[in-house]
Amino acid sequence: MSLEERVTDLESRLAFQDDTIQTLNDVLVAQQRVVERLQLQMAALLKRQEEMVGQFESFEEDAPPPHY
Repeated sequence: MSLEERVTDLESRLAFQDDTIQTLNDVLVAQQRVVERLQLQMAALLKRQEEMVGQFESFEEDAPPPHY
C-alpha cells in the first residue's frame, strides 16, 4: 500500500468518523430535550399530586366519623 493510498484511506475514515460523531451528537441533543421535557412533566405531576393529597386530607378531617 502506497503512502498516497494510506493517506486517502485515513481521510476517508476521518470523514466517516466526523459524520458518525455529528449523528451521535444530534441524537444526544434530541434525547436531552426529551429528558428535560419529561422532568418538567414529572415536576408538574408531583405538584398536582401534593395539591390533591392536601385537598383529600382536609376533606377527610371535616367528614363525620364512620359510625354516624
